[in-house]
Amino acid sequence: MFDPRQKDVLTFDCDGTLIDWEAGILAGLQPILRRHGVTLDDERLLETYAEFEATAERGPYQTYRTILAVSLDGFGARFGFTPSAAERAEFAGSVEAWPAFPDSAAALADLQRHFQLAILSNIDDDLFALSNRRLGVTFDYIITAQQVQSYKPGLAHFHEALRRLGRPKERLLHVAQSLFHDHVPAKQIGLDTVWVNRRRGRAGFGATPPAEARPDLEVPDMRSAAQALCP
Repeated sequence: MFDPRQKDVLTFDCDGTLIDWEAGILAGLQPILRRHGVTLDDERLLETYAEFEATAERGPYQTYRTILAVSLDGFGARFGFTPSAAERAEFAGSVEAWPAFPDSAAALADLQRHFQLAILSNIDDDLFALSNRRLGVTFDYIITAQQVQSYKPGLAHFHEALRRLGRPKERLLHVAQSLFHDHVPAKQIGLDTVWVNRRRGRAGFGATPPAEARPDLEVPDMRSAAQALCP
């Protein structure tokens, strides 16, 4: 177990950790699927979305708005419908309505009294700005997929964080929900990590592909993270 007093900066994933992206994905996709006569339970929808999104993000860089639209196209190809241009734009823009988890803003405010805060997000700059309004803090560093032209679990976000923050990796602590997108690559470059296991008690991996990693600390939510990390 790491010593929080030896950390200067907390790096965060955003969607899934601070923003309830599974609720947002469901709210954005289910109405579109129903229009086309497709009925999926929530867990199957999330698992299918994880497959399509990960496939799109492995290819040449595209904006996250495009990733969302392409993921919707994947549903259409699999379930026998063609999304309209309006539906593609509707889902691509749904991030604006994705809610923050109820505990995110207060926990971030507590943590910012003791650490600098950084975002390492698989998203476009403008979309993160919309989400950031719900989080109530000004992050010291913001690193997005748009800036590094790559998506996690690629290492570009983490290399850019080390470069921009100018601190040894031992002084950083990565806090995230997704084992696949965050804990696997963070461990590859030697970062300590906190797993905010938002799906504790639920089967499966939801909107992230299955993965195995060994975080240094597991907590069920951001409130618990703040309690564990604040001196």
